[in-house]
Amino acid sequence: MKLGPDFHKDAESIRHVAMQSMFELLEGLCEGTLVVDRDARIVWMSEKYAAKLGLNGAAETLGREVEQVIPSSLMREVLRTGKPILLDIMQFGNESFVVTRIPLRDESGEVIGAIGFALYDRLHYLKPLVSKFSRLQNALASAEKKLAEERSAKYTFSSFVGSSPACLEVKRQARRAAQLDATVLLLGETGTGKELLAQAIHAAGPRAHKPFVGVNVAAIPETLMEAEFFGAASGAYSGADKRGREGKFKLADGGTLFLDEIGDMPLPLQAKLLRVLQEQEFEPLGSNEMVKVDVRIIAATSIDLQKLVAEGRFRADLYYRLNVLTLSVPPLRERLADLDALSEHVLDQIARRSGMPVREIAPDAIELLRSHDWPGNIRELRNVLERATMLTDDVRLALDDFVSILRIPLREAESSEPVRRYDDALAEFERRVIREALQSTGGKVPEAAKLLGLGRATLYKKLVSLGISTR
Repeated sequence: MKLGPDFHKDAESIRHVAMQSMFELLEGLCEGTLVVDRDARIVWMSEKYAAKLGLNGAAETLGREVEQVIPSSLMREVLRTGKPILLDIMQFGNESFVVTRIPLRDESGEVIGAIGFALYDRLHYLKPLVSKFSRLQNALASAEKKLAEERSAKYTFSSFVGSSPACLEVKRQARRAAQLDATVLLLGETGTGKELLAQAIHAAGPRAHKPFVGVNVAAIPETLMEAEFFGAASGAYSGADKRGREGKFKLADGGTLFLDEIGDMPLPLQAKLLRVLQEQEFEPLGSNEMVKVDVRIIAATSIDLQKLVAEGRFRADLYYRLNVLTLSVPPLRERLADLDALSEHVLDQIARRSGMPVREIAPDAIELLRSHDWPGNIRELRNVLERATMLTDDVRLALDDFVSILRIPLREAESSEPVRRYDDALAEFERRVIREALQSTGGKVPEAAKLLGLGRATLYKKLVSLGISTR
């Protein structure tokens, strides 16, 4: 069917009317409309949009670059690419706008400008989209905040409890190491608090606002170590999930990477670690591109690295690269003067975590703890105190509460007791007699008072003064 000239004329007329009607309809429904020229200068803005933006009038925007009026505008991007952005979310102050941006072309097809429509509450069917976007924004912000908190240092130097000469000296050295921003090697037995000290060094240094990422080398299977530390490019893995992943070095970029039990790192990975320390760059698994990072290394070990070097199990060049600032963390048996403060600190933590009352330790029990060798150091002390608090309801932890936990024969425990004051010995005797009476009466105080030949009020007072619980 051949179309006559009248049809083409009518079609063009209808098209012109349709375009004009669509513009007027959108302009009426929108919160604002904006037109820019090819240089992203505003040539027209609706008065409604100017009012929404807090301007005195649309006239003051004419000739200004769009970013001067709307900093987050992407109109210039539409002019650059010649492609529309049909649906987008634009933040302006505390408000979110659903915006549509369309390029304007002349008869030759050249982009000569762009038009933008800001849609908001007038288009009710877009409200679910805006609401969902806001929820996703809030969820993302919350996740990012939580992740940042998880990757920040949880401990400071005040967390390294103690005032013994050995404790004060290691904290003095650590504070100096924090300011130098150099590689640190922490030496010490397991359970002495090396990771706590590493976090304190990070928190007191210039990288405190950046991530702290800790990893226990001994806990990672050797086959996964390279990907764990240096990440993997997309497609490096076979299987369903072929997405790439970031390694610990990338996660710690700008901050500190703590390598615990560095002596367990296999030789092939040691060579790659050495390159990162020297060049501050690495190549992810399955990638041909180098990734630049700025990471401070704090390493720790409970074994003799020099011995490993002599045995050929640890690279000498890596050892010398790590051994820039070396701090020896003292074992608990060399800082027994801190035992009281450490025990009090640990018991406070146990109480906060469990909701139970804060316990205290009887003097003879403290003396018993001092006589122990503590091969597991502070970690073992925490374990012993947790077990003791679970095995008794008494507010005060007595010597008997620790004898079985520390596996000390009764005679040895008795021989380790110092000469006690009469009042302390009497209180301990009363405590034992009252406990036996309560045990025989099933915890019934009135019956226990009769059994002991005491008044009920007198027994209640002794229960309080001796810290005995009837629960």
